[in-house]
Amino acid sequence: MDLNKENMRKVRELIVFTIVILIALWKYTLIVDFLGFLFNICFPFLLGGAIAFVLNVPMSFLERNLFQSEGAGKRRLRKKLARPLSLTLTIVCVFGVIALVMFVVIPQLGATFVSLGRNIQIFMPNALEWMEKLFHDNEEIMAALESVNMDWDKLLNSAVEFLKNGAGNVLDSTMSAARSIISSMTTFFIAFVFSCYILLQKESLHVQVKKILYAYLPEKRILPILEVCSLTYQTFSSFLTGQCVEALILGSMFFVVMGLLRLPYALLVGVLIAFTALIPIFGAFIGCIVGAFLILMVNPVQAVIFVGLFLALQQIEGNLIYPKVVGNSVGLPSIWVLAAVSIGGSLMGVVGMLVFIPLVSVVYTLFRGDVYKRLEGKKIEI
Repeated sequence: MDLNKENMRKVRELIVFTIVILIALWKYTLIVDFLGFLFNICFPFLLGGAIAFVLNVPMSFLERNLFQSEGAGKRRLRKKLARPLSLTLTIVCVFGVIALVMFVVIPQLGATFVSLGRNIQIFMPNALEWMEKLFHDNEEIMAALESVNMDWDKLLNSAVEFLKNGAGNVLDSTMSAARSIISSMTTFFIAFVFSCYILLQKESLHVQVKKILYAYLPEKRILPILEVCSLTYQTFSSFLTGQCVEALILGSMFFVVMGLLRLPYALLVGVLIAFTALIPIFGAFIGCIVGAFLILMVNPVQAVIFVGLFLALQQIEGNLIYPKVVGNSVGLPSIWVLAAVSIGGSLMGVVGMLVFIPLVSVVYTLFRGDVYKRLEGKKIEI
């Protein structure tokens, strides 16, 4: 190898890189702690970026449809007011939904839990009596049922005694819980303010990012990076919009049909299914299990009717509503949707289920495009 100035520079860079890698492997715990420290510092801003992305979808819709310029005289004023008014309306709508959940659903949920204890005390003896009539010819099952004796007064006294003994621990942890709540509220406030700045100045930020890319990267690499970013934004926003609309429609269907059939907890179950339906594939079934359990404590027959109703509405939603509302917005085959949900759920829980579908869709689209490009270059048709 010719040891000219350029090659010497590459050798020095390789030596420095090797030393850095060795130090990182040797002191990996310090590296992990340092990365965690940086993540804690950047977390409010990362959260603010995520909030800005979510709020940008309805804000852009309002800005496009409610503040279109009609005349040349009003164009400048409309353009100046469109962004802050759209952001304000979006925030009002979001907090309106939160207020609806807090002041309508939560009181009903509290009343449900209050009555649930009474319903269980009524339901269990009736269930045991029904099972005794059903299995009266089976001696083994009858012996097992006779051994079930629920002393509710004893259970209640045990619960009260547990609360008394644990009161000291609860008081000790009150201050730490209060500090945690204050810290979380502060983090959310910083993230929310940061998201508002992003939304109000997103065009300026876009220009600044492009300037940085053109300043530090070769020009031939910038266009692919911008195309990937555009594809990612379109995929995530389409998935988010379709998922929210589909969940709203499904929750409304359950509320209306359960009200017509006079099933209990119609509003609570409708809202619960609407929220859990945001989780792809498995979400609505979680709402079904919780709703069936609540109705079972009131009337077992109505619980069976609710399960049948759920299966019927799920068929309508899966075959008619979901393809029309969400459609092929993510452009991902069903088998990869299931894989994305499973992998995302195992790695990051519910958030992973929501994030991995559009993320895998982006990777799938890019990989498919590269495969077709290579086949076209080799002049192969399959």
